[in-house]
Parts: sequence; C-alpha cells; structure tokens
Amino acid sequence: MTDLPDAVRRVIDDALAKGLALAVVETAGARSAAEAATAVGTSPARIVKSLLFRGARTGSPFLLLVSGVHQVDEAGMEAVLGEPLERPDADFVRAVTGFAIGGVAPFGASTAIPVLMDESLFEHPTIWAAAGTPRHVFECVPLQLRSATGARPVRIA
Repeated sequence: MTDLPDAVRRVIDDALAKGLALAVVETAGARSAAEAATAVGTSPARIVKSLLFRGARTGSPFLLLVSGVHQVDEAGMEAVLGEPLERPDADFVRAVTGFAIGGVAPFGASTAIPVLMDESLFEHPTIWAAAGTPRHVFECVPLQLRSATGARPVRIA
C-alpha cells in the first residue's frame, strides 16, 4: 500500500508516535459493523465503532470506542461525563477529528479529544478499528489501543 490517503497516513503516524505500529488493511468499505466484520472475517463484537459525541452543555467533543454490537447508553454516559451527550453533525465531526463520518479513527484526530472505550472490547484477543477512511482498518490488541489512546474503559451499553 504505497498510495495511502492522507487521512490513513495521519492515523499511522499518530499511532506510531504513541508506540503502536499499525498494519492497515484496505477493504471494499463498510456501512455497518456487520459489513466491516464480514470484510475482515471476524465478528461484529470485535469491530470498534469510533463515535464522536458532543457535550450538550459544554460543546466538548468525546470520542467513544464502542463494540460493533452495542449502542451507546446516552443516559449512562451522562452519568459518567457529567453532562448529556448529543450527536454532532458531519461538519463538527470533520472539524474536530479531521475525518469524515465512517472513517473516524482512534488516532490522528486534528484536536485532542477525551477517549472512552467500551469495556466489552477487552473480552477479545484483537479488535478492528477504522484507519481514517471507511475502507481502511487495522487490527490491534485492546489493551494496546487503550494505552496508546489514553482511553478510559467504561460500560458504554
């Protein structure tokens, strides 16, 4: 893969700077965790959905790394974060992360974002996450992802 998109290179470089070397795989693309799981031959539970939310009071961004089989319990997250969450529009996501929706990665965001990680992801030996585009993904050990992103493990669902 010599001709990687800039967003993917940014993800690889940021992960490497944080001590994690990524082997990025290009797929045909996926619009759901189930499609992503099929593309890499795994279960949806091992797919990481990188979801950006915004604090309803502060406007602060929060990146939630969620198992592909879970939906975010927004009331539960309000208890954890101290404010309700709202789903931002695509312009906010791109401005904060530098990525389009569907390609948001745990690394390479254009701003510093607090990261929370679904504790159920630690049940798997490896997990798969987006690498900057809807077509590019990488596999890693959950503990390595947590360490490299500084993620706070929480019950998401």
